[in-house]
Amino acid sequence: MKVIKLQNENLIIDKTQKELIVLVYDLKQQINPKLNIRLEKDVKASIIELFINGIEGENHEIKRDITLLENSSLVYVKYQDASALESLKMNYNYDLKKSAKLEQTNFELGNIDNTNIYETKLENEEISYNISGLVKLNSKTHSSSSFITTHIAQSCTSDIKYKHTLDDWGKATFNALSKVENKANFSKVFQNTDTILLSDDAGIFAQPHLQIDIDELEASHGATTGTLDEEQLLYLQSRGISKELGETLLLKAFENEIYDNISDKKIIDFLDEFKRGNYV
Repeated sequence: MKVIKLQNENLIIDKTQKELIVLVYDLKQQINPKLNIRLEKDVKASIIELFINGIEGENHEIKRDITLLENSSLVYVKYQDASALESLKMNYNYDLKKSAKLEQTNFELGNIDNTNIYETKLENEEISYNISGLVKLNSKTHSSSSFITTHIAQSCTSDIKYKHTLDDWGKATFNALSKVENKANFSKVFQNTDTILLSDDAGIFAQPHLQIDIDELEASHGATTGTLDEEQLLYLQSRGISKELGETLLLKAFENEIYDNISDKKIIDFLDEFKRGNYV
């Protein structure tokens, strides 16, 4: 594992990395950090970014430019563990070449407001673009995730999958627009968001949307909202499991679907062992 505290705006990876790269941002010290990540042709790498600490009342706007050259592959995780911020806004821009593969997972944990904006054009053939997210909010916090994905070239895949668990007065917004242009035959386009509301005051506004100009494709989209399954909870209680533990187990099973999407076991191991105090 390589732990890096970047002092400049560029991270260029020109050979396949066997170790996990960990980027640590202390938001008490680094204001609005920018980063350009570039993988050269045929390179594979796994990166996790940690956002920690923060200053009460601060508004951070952070930009990420990710370039993947032909046949490169990036597994990228954003893990937010900062609870003293007023708001955190992330802007993602991607430049993906032919047969590039991006697998990105975002974890938004704690009591801060989040805005995430993703604008992506799939202009080269056979790109794989997968974005997953787990949003866990309580208090009076709000998370907004907005996606605009445009399929331009043939045989590209986009898959956007988000899960929310919202408690207290937590609110979330999920807007996803995937456009498939008339030359983008054999595209695969998927959008899905699932939400569990843990209080009567929590809420979600979900709007998945497809705009398709061709027939030769595979596509689906959907959104579900509900509470914990009472029948499953009663079944667990009938087996001697307390209500509190049963709720924890059901939430864990719901959230694990996002963790299970991460293909690099090194990242899973890191998250299992992660202790914020080691990086504060």
